[in-house]
Amino acid sequence: MGKPMKPDPKSLPQTRSGEPRAFFGRRSGKKLHEGQKAQVAEILPRFEIQLGDTLDPKSLFPDAERIVIEIGYGGGEHLARKAGEEPDTGFIGCEVFTGGIGKMVQAIDARGLENVRLYTDDALKLLMALPEASVDAVYLLYPDPWPKTRHHKRRFVSPTTLGELARVIRPGGVFHFATDIEDYANWTLAHIVREPQFSFMPEAPGSWHQPYPGWQPTRYEQKARREGRMTSFYFSFVRAPV
Repeated sequence: MGKPMKPDPKSLPQTRSGEPRAFFGRRSGKKLHEGQKAQVAEILPRFEIQLGDTLDPKSLFPDAERIVIEIGYGGGEHLARKAGEEPDTGFIGCEVFTGGIGKMVQAIDARGLENVRLYTDDALKLLMALPEASVDAVYLLYPDPWPKTRHHKRRFVSPTTLGELARVIRPGGVFHFATDIEDYANWTLAHIVREPQFSFMPEAPGSWHQPYPGWQPTRYEQKARREGRMTSFYFSFVRAPV
């Protein structure tokens, strides 16, 4: 198989201003209280990634055995837990919402997590700056499903993003995707089968409803259950050999 090509930024979906279209709407939700604002102002600069034209993740974690990205970590429950469980792994968390960033900063401070770095802009920009085969795994857990048809272009899973994921994930690495929205699950599978750099080989029919090993429900998943969405999809797509 040939190597996936890095896209020209001008070829990406764009806004009227000519900027690449973001995969999120507004950035703010609930306002941070004054204590949280002070904590973020003090701590975030130590852990925030300032992106240039390129970024070698090994420069962030020189001694790390693995590099893992979580896109849209929400309240940070999964990211903080994994970072605590795997101190020899470098974790990059991508989130644009101020509430989620605030919660993750609190977790970093409370748990003394030194193996986490945070990127607070569109995750696609981060992916485009990374070298080929520089990441071991990427998590995209319960992303915004953008259910209205006219908003489907904002779904993170697309030919462009899958191409970038295939470029930056090393051969044998894994892209993990979880959702409780069946339409988004079908959408993702339909895009994956068109991306030859990824393979999907479930152990048995329906095994994609079984959570990942060691899984603990995120806050969003708990909310989905309370609202009656009782079934989730836990996909793992393996980056094919070059």
